[in-house]
Parts: sequence; structure tokens; C-alpha cells
Amino acid sequence: MNMNARKFVAPSAGEALRKAKELLGPDAYILSRRATSNGMEIVAVAANDLEMAVDPGGWKTESRSDDYTVSISEQATNRNRARGGVPPLAPRPMPHLERPAPQAVREAEIVSAEVMEEVRYLRRMFEQHLAGIAYGEAARCEPIKTEILRQMLDTGFSPRLAHDLLTGLPRELDAAKALDWAKTAADRSLLTIGKENDIIDRGGIYALVGPTGVGKTTTTAKLAARCVERYGAKEVALITTDDYRIGAYEQLKKYGHILHVPVYLVRDAEDLQQTLTNLAHKHMVLIDTIGMSQRDRMVEEQIAMLGHNGVRRLVLLAATGSGDTLDDVVNVYKGPDVVGCVLSKIDEAASLAGSLDVIIRHRLPLHYVSNGQRVPEDLHLPNRSYLLHRAFKDLPKSSPHRLGEIEPRLLMASANAAASGGRYG
Repeated sequence: MNMNARKFVAPSAGEALRKAKELLGPDAYILSRRATSNGMEIVAVAANDLEMAVDPGGWKTESRSDDYTVSISEQATNRNRARGGVPPLAPRPMPHLERPAPQAVREAEIVSAEVMEEVRYLRRMFEQHLAGIAYGEAARCEPIKTEILRQMLDTGFSPRLAHDLLTGLPRELDAAKALDWAKTAADRSLLTIGKENDIIDRGGIYALVGPTGVGKTTTTAKLAARCVERYGAKEVALITTDDYRIGAYEQLKKYGHILHVPVYLVRDAEDLQQTLTNLAHKHMVLIDTIGMSQRDRMVEEQIAMLGHNGVRRLVLLAATGSGDTLDDVVNVYKGPDVVGCVLSKIDEAASLAGSLDVIIRHRLPLHYVSNGQRVPEDLHLPNRSYLLHRAFKDLPKSSPHRLGEIEPRLLMASANAAASGGRYG
């Protein structure tokens, strides 16, 4: 079953809507809207096509170029009143039929799966449409909250976390106090490690893991230097599993020479186990791992090798990474032996909102932040006030990345429809 959804792109939403109605008729359904580099993009479908896929007695959305409304057909309204509930978005259940021949069953199952997938898609589109309308109404009723939300989306917070953090924002607050309230909500949700729980003092075996280029080797050397300052070079050892990159072992060995700390190269789980057994008397053993894409299948082998030897892992996240990429990294490397993360390259990032957003949503304890290449000076315990100040710093009005009036509505419509995302603090 095919539904002839069409895409329309124009400089403004009004023009895109006019194009849709000219081609598909005045009763066309608007399935989605989003801002693109070429203007406003609208996906629409003719009313006749849609009614063939969805129960015509269910929800019906109408889009007008100057207004967006939701209506319920009379039949659906009467059904809803009789039940005392919300009209269903799913299609009507199929009537009971006698069991057909085996071949007919297979054909019916194939068709049914296709139809249901399309209905589920339409349902998601409707939910986004309805959520967008609800957001527009909320924006009129709570302009301060809308402005704080716009600012958070501008700086790089995800729609889902921004929505959750602003839940419960008092309406009587002015803009400055509302922003402070939002920062406090984020502060409550951010997990950081202080001096009393510093892993340097706790000691143990830690592996720094993460994709290529996030600063694992340099961070390993910084942690080793901090440990040497407190406990002496005899209490520290370095291991590298990276025998792929040319000069990787030599780079760590150079740091070890400066710190008077031994450096070992291991190639497999058995080699690692034997080396760790020989180093059991050390206060801290730090392992610099191979840098690879989080989508490389070798990541699973690396995690297994470390896990079998009782190694605790610290995930390195680059503050310069996008939210989706950082989410991908965390999802790949997460596990019961992950004790937290280190946020690197904060000196290179324009904003810290995206990286802190990922750390908050995944409830990762933040152990250290890194802001340069100097060993060990450019490694610090997290300063919560500084990090949140950087995260909430608004974009200048001239910034091309600053959202307009319609973009926050579209972003929040998608987040609300997706969501039932849960709270983070």
C-alpha cells in the first residue's frame, strides 16, 4: 500500500503550505515541518490518500497557512464521549474472519505488516503535529519559559533534556530568575567527582577508552603525573594496548621516561592479565587503549579484554563533539565497569551544552575536565559553576545558529512526541 506523501521546500512556511495546497488540495494533511538550509520543508499528503490508511473516524488534523487547528470528526467525538477517554490514534481492529488457506494467510500477513508500519508512521506524524500545536499554545501562555527554552536549544541542549529541566518552572519568575532556576535544575542533575572521591587517591586499575582523537594518551599521562606528585613514581605504572598506530607506544614511553614511570605494551587479554598480576603492588595502573571509531567492531573485543581482567573504564568525551555523536560513543562504551567520564577539549568548544547534556542524560559521573596539552597542568576536577555558565551562555543575536520563532516549536514537537523520555535528576 502506497501513500503519496510529497515534500515541499520554500523560503517560508506560508509559501510551502501554499505549494502543498495547490498540488494536493485544500484538505491536505501536513505530516511534518522542519527548517533546513534551503528554507522551510513541509511533508504533506492528500486527504484521500491518508483516509485510505487511517481510520476516518479518528483524529483529523487540518493545516491552514495562517492557523493550525485540530478537529475530531463527529463520529469519533461521540465514541469518545461514550467511553469518557481520548480518541484512539490506532486503526480499528480487524474483524474476525474464518481461517483462509495457508498461501492466503502468508499474503495477508505481508500486506498487514506493511499497512501497520505505515499507520504507525502516520501516528508518529500526527503526534508531532499535535505536540507542535500544544507547544504553540504554551508559548503564548508562558513567554518567559519559551525564551529560556529557546536559549537552551540555541546553546546545544537537546529538546528532551531542556523540556525535562524546565518542567515545574514557576510562571511568576522574570527572565533572569528563570534562567537561574534552569541552571539550578541542571546543577542538581549533573554528577561530578570532587576531591573526596578523586580516583588518584582511591587508586586502582583504570583504562581510558574512547574514539580516535579525543586525547586518551595525553590524559593518561596527565593522570599519571598527578599520581606521581602525590604518591611517587614507584607507585604508578602505564600500559598501552595500542600497537596499531605508528609511534603510539613511543609517545607513551616518552611520557613515562619524563615521569620515571615504567611503560608496558600488551597485545591480548592473556598478556594484559600477566602484566597486571606483576603490577598488583602498584597504587595506580593506567591503561591507554587503542583509538578507534565507536562503530568499529573491535570495540567489543577491547571491552571484553578489559572486562575479563577487572579493569575499570573511564570514557573520554570531546567537548567539541556533537550531541548525537557523543550519545553514540556512550552507548557503545557503556557497561557496569564504566565508572564515569573525562571531558576533554573544553578550551576548543564554543559551547559545553551538548556535552554536558549527554553526561546528564546518561548519568555519567564527571571525574575530570581537560583544557589543553600541558602535562599535568591542563587537567582539573570539574568546576560545576564554570561548566554550567559556559553551557547556558546565550548566542549573540547575529549568530547564524540562533533559532528563529518557528524552529523551537518544531524541535519541541518532535521531542514531545518521542517522549516519554524520563527525568534526569
